[in-house]
Amino acid sequence: MSDIDPQEVFLGRQPILDRQQQLFAYELLFRSTNAASGNFASFRDGTQATATVVANVFTEFSVADALGPYQGFIKVDHGFLFSDLIDALPPHAVVLELLESVVPTADVLARCAQLNSRGFILAIREMPEAPGRQRPLLTLAEVIKIDISRFAPDRLRLLIGELKPLGKTLLAEKVESSEQMQLCHELGFDLFQGYYFAHPTVISGKRLNTSELALLRLLSLLIQDADNTEVEKLFKQEPVLTVNLLRLTNSVGSGMMTRITSLRHAITVLGRQQLLRWLQLLLYTHAASAAPAANPLLQLAATRGRLMELLVEGMPADQGKDREYVDQAFMVGILSLMPTMLGTPMAEILAQLPVATRVHAALSESSGTLGELLSLIEAMEGDDRTRLDQALHRLPGISARLANGCLTQALTWANQLTRDTP
Repeated sequence: MSDIDPQEVFLGRQPILDRQQQLFAYELLFRSTNAASGNFASFRDGTQATATVVANVFTEFSVADALGPYQGFIKVDHGFLFSDLIDALPPHAVVLELLESVVPTADVLARCAQLNSRGFILAIREMPEAPGRQRPLLTLAEVIKIDISRFAPDRLRLLIGELKPLGKTLLAEKVESSEQMQLCHELGFDLFQGYYFAHPTVISGKRLNTSELALLRLLSLLIQDADNTEVEKLFKQEPVLTVNLLRLTNSVGSGMMTRITSLRHAITVLGRQQLLRWLQLLLYTHAASAAPAANPLLQLAATRGRLMELLVEGMPADQGKDREYVDQAFMVGILSLMPTMLGTPMAEILAQLPVATRVHAALSESSGTLGELLSLIEAMEGDDRTRLDQALHRLPGISARLANGCLTQALTWANQLTRDTP
């Protein structure tokens, strides 16, 4: 057994959406704190160390529980495929994504068939430079993953025409714009991976609608510690917001033991801190006019907010953190995706919210400790090892163990928030 310590590896994740743009799964990323490493953490023990790290992340950090109803895609090389430690992975919670380096030999096909019989789902990748090389695995794989950035549109269209009749699940990777998303949707892809939905698309001349402005005014009132009467009066002007607030506060994620039955009840029982948090979340649910589970941005923002506060709570005590600082960390995480949801520049959003100076600096300039934490989280979400290294260098109080543990807790909280919601 390898003695590799999972503290040395950061866990990241990228959302995978279905055709209704609902969250379907996460691709789990295991990144060394050294930017020179490859897809997996790079250690002297090679693949066995990789398998140990992945197995430990699932056991020690309970990632399978944190994923909730969503599966985790895991990249698998040849060595990991044949490692005994793959037995530590829960078949129902993962999809084994075979890397391009896995050659479909007789031994590989036999191993994949064995894993299939145990309930594991396999995914293979289509390579433009070696079309059809992975085709012998098609009878065993359920998912075909295609990096659309490596295919010209015409060639991609021909490829999908060949693959679609096979009846496999087609996953488009590296979808980074709404135009790419539309093309892939039209071509018949079933799943979509990439941050097209999380990239700001600020429309020239767009103005916030009445309800969005009302939410920002409510946030402003709470930040300024206005009377409950003023808050309730403004809420009553937007009945849809009241319904959404009751729905969110009655969800499992709220942690409330008392069923909230009215607006006044919510304001009284929740208290200012919780009410402020749910209002921030409501920006995502109301703007989309959909249930929380239908909006991947809510999942991402909720995870960011919870992860930010957990990281601050876990930092060394001598760094001047207090309850207000923790609350501000949550606010930075939640509000960081507001330009994407509202199609409005961050500067315009912040102009309507009297946030604390360090919150403003983190959101507008990515500066200060909260800004550095946000940069770390964004690096963990994506595939940017250089940015991860830079963020770690500026945050000596954050270890991989702390970040991994906090991320699994944040995922659990975000999943509960959108589960069992009336």
